[in-house]
Amino acid sequence: MLLRHIRYLLAVADHRNFTRAAEALHVSQPTLSQQIKQLEETLGAPLLDRSGRTVSLTDAGQAYVRFARLALQDLQAGTRAMHDVQDLSRGNLRLAMTPTFTAYLIGPLLAQFYRLYPGISVSVEEMTQDRLEHALTEDLLDIGLGFTGEHMPDIACQALFVEALSLVASASHPSLNRKQWLKLADFQQQPLVLLNADFATRRYIDDYCRTLAIKPQIAMEANSISAVIEIIRHTHLATILPREVAQTQQGLHAVQLRPALAQRTVALLSRKGAYRSAACGAFVELASTWRMFSDCESELHQD
Repeated sequence: MLLRHIRYLLAVADHRNFTRAAEALHVSQPTLSQQIKQLEETLGAPLLDRSGRTVSLTDAGQAYVRFARLALQDLQAGTRAMHDVQDLSRGNLRLAMTPTFTAYLIGPLLAQFYRLYPGISVSVEEMTQDRLEHALTEDLLDIGLGFTGEHMPDIACQALFVEALSLVASASHPSLNRKQWLKLADFQQQPLVLLNADFATRRYIDDYCRTLAIKPQIAMEANSISAVIEIIRHTHLATILPREVAQTQQGLHAVQLRPALAQRTVALLSRKGAYRSAACGAFVELASTWRMFSDCESELHQD
């Protein structure tokens, strides 16, 4: 049995179709079918049910594929470990984050990482935390930026710093530009542009309003952080985003609500037991210092 056989089986299991699996693998369909049959003969059991319109795994196939995926992840991690360069002159980092971090954290964080390790190639993706955790368990990512809370069983969580949500508006907003805090009655009169329900931030906002039995004036919704920011720059609408967005984005002003919105803890997420490359370790070390940076920034803005 060769590693090729396992890759071919997993491709068919994922695509549930020999033709599409062969196209993804860049091999002919007869070659793919022959390799799968060789694997079944070696194992002494049929792994695929070919009788339906789509190909499905047999009971034996389901049991085998579960361990085959884990074995392939370990082999891929072994390859990365073998080629890992400990002096950080080169290497690769696969990183993902939930969307709000693109507005204030990931730019300065990766700028500092690049200054320290210009030879490291970084792949960055933006996705929901659910997708991020699934990608980590499937070894598609090295590390993720998300939040503490409930996680998938295979996910390890390292807290970094506390993030506070605030009302954010243009610095030229006629009624909010000089305010440091806003009482609830005034908040209810302020038209808003909010992220849609796909975002964890929106769920925090909805929970806040539900708990206080208030109905916000939602004038617009968007599925993009950058769109929300540009809208508040050019209108008298406000939004609710991490306070740090207003601190790092020019032309914005943050106003604290009373009672305050719930805080949440930013965290590094990884797969338990996963191999951590030198590049990943360096990023974790740098991100861990961002807690001190964030705390210092908070103290400066409070003084």
